[in-house]
Amino acid sequence: MARGVLPEESSKEVSELIDEMICLFFESLPRRDQRNWARVYLNGLVSTQGKKTIRNIAGAGASSVEQSLQQFISKSPWDWTPVRRALAQHLERTAQRPLAWVVRPMVIEKAGDRSVGVGRQFVPQLGRTANCQQASGIWLTSSEAGFPVEWTLTLPGPWTNELLRRRRAGIPDTARSLTPAQDAVHAVQRMAATWQLQRRPVVMDLSNAELPRSIEALTVQEIPYVLKVDGSLPVAFGGAGRQRPGPHVAPARELIDSLRSQRRVVEWTRHGRTEGAVTLLTSAPVLGPHCEDRPAPAGPPLLLMGAWTEAALLPTEFWLTNIGDRPLAQIFLLAKLIDRVQLDFAEVCEQAGIRDFEGRSFRGWHHHATLASVAHAAMLLAARPLPAGPLRATTHERGLYGPPRTPPVHPARRPLIPGQTARHEYIR
Repeated sequence: MARGVLPEESSKEVSELIDEMICLFFESLPRRDQRNWARVYLNGLVSTQGKKTIRNIAGAGASSVEQSLQQFISKSPWDWTPVRRALAQHLERTAQRPLAWVVRPMVIEKAGDRSVGVGRQFVPQLGRTANCQQASGIWLTSSEAGFPVEWTLTLPGPWTNELLRRRRAGIPDTARSLTPAQDAVHAVQRMAATWQLQRRPVVMDLSNAELPRSIEALTVQEIPYVLKVDGSLPVAFGGAGRQRPGPHVAPARELIDSLRSQRRVVEWTRHGRTEGAVTLLTSAPVLGPHCEDRPAPAGPPLLLMGAWTEAALLPTEFWLTNIGDRPLAQIFLLAKLIDRVQLDFAEVCEQAGIRDFEGRSFRGWHHHATLASVAHAAMLLAARPLPAGPLRATTHERGLYGPPRTPPVHPARRPLIPGQTARHEYIR
């Protein structure tokens, strides 16, 4: 979806949705004029051509509008958390019921050094050092759509250690300098503890270094998770028989590859595409990631899942999960919701201007991200209407939390890779 203005008929439908959303999600704003400026900003996010800055949203020659929007976004002290929570609670009970909370990192490259949280830092997603802001979104995600509902903005050390810089950006006293992954996990913990949502599995991509601490944090609150890991991750696993009492340690890639004879064939449909795909899956119970400075975590064993693409000789993707009572194909479905989020981020959230805030305040960044999330929901719901009305429909949950799906129709089956069993599982 190219960034630009919506077609007239779509723009009208989105505008009507926004009017309903103002009533549903912005009740916490104490004044009517604040809700009116929220409406103006949301309509600007979905209809303004090009970059969604305050100046572009206000329009040429409308200095009073620009000043009022600047006040509302960057200076007004309204709390963004109730708005995000109301959006999440609504999506939870509509036809867009999520299967998982997907964490997606977001990098915003900048030219200067004034934007809150900006700094020169190594970014794994880019594979290089960049002058940028690093943020994370937590998305309520089903197989059909993903919606960002919570955001974190990572603050490098200078932004929390230098008092003058902290005051100028209006950074709260409680904000600390953490890694993007730590910020995201803390946000998930807050959502689980205070947002009154049904807990869904958390799906995220983690570096080997971040994994042990993240697992501990999620385990404390009994949050289910599916974590994408690197194949080099050393994992501890139990031995077999008296001769090998264990525990033993091996890289995830090596352990999974040793179980290639147990692979099963899964046929599925990639997000955003219509053609079928084939993946080979296997898994192994493990005690957890092995760390030299700490023992393997106590508690029930985790599951290490590995996947081969159809033509790959070696496993290419690996996940660690504490969900032990679901078929492997369903866990794979959860893991692939990362692709669903990536698609909706590129096609909808980018168009809603999520990266476009040019202000310098911590509060302003979070206000903008909140409104961009509501705009994203309006645009996506208008593009993919629900069966019984845009905001009030309800359905049975699918996949993991309800009646099983009817298997999709796939092309003619391809020959199995030599050595594979004939077992197939269908997911979408």
